[in-house]
Amino acid sequence: MKKAVLYIHGKGGNAEEAEHYKLFFNEYDVFGLDYKAATPWETREEILAEYEKLCKNYDSVSIIANSIGAYFAMNALSGKKLERAFFISPIVNMEKLITDMMLWVDVTEQELQDKQEIVTSFGETLSWKYLCYARENPIVWNTATDILYAENDNLTSYETISKFAKETNSSLTIMENGEHWFHTEEQIAFLDNWLKSKTT
Repeated sequence: MKKAVLYIHGKGGNAEEAEHYKLFFNEYDVFGLDYKAATPWETREEILAEYEKLCKNYDSVSIIANSIGAYFAMNALSGKKLERAFFISPIVNMEKLITDMMLWVDVTEQELQDKQEIVTSFGETLSWKYLCYARENPIVWNTATDILYAENDNLTSYETISKFAKETNSSLTIMENGEHWFHTEEQIAFLDNWLKSKTT
């Protein structure tokens, strides 16, 4: 049986990060997707195209997705046949994240609708179109999923992630004092041990 894993990176990441995950998926071919778009309606097409290509050559497809990559993956692959999903610091409620960011910079919905886009002081661009898309396309996720979440995640609250895990029947592992971006030696070791425990 031929099995594939597709890695979908987060913001600022790249397809080469998939190399790291080959250590944990000995019986799988691991691929990284270097998507070019930055919106869910555009990344959807890129992810679907890669998924369909893999389905032609493999009997089963699983995914690993990081941060916003998890949101893009769920937006694109909801209802598709997947063996399993592994989410690292996933964005699971995009509408809430956007409205939280609006609160951080004191922007009202009316202001955003009037201006359509507002560049924030922390470098993110708020988009009315993006907010509307998130509201009009709620995530429906039925794939068996394992989630790694950091206690100090500044983008997704514990309440949000635990609600999602409960609703989707996903396993949830929390790293105490961890950050949204798993990048220190200690954080990477925790991530690796988590993956090892889920794949052996």
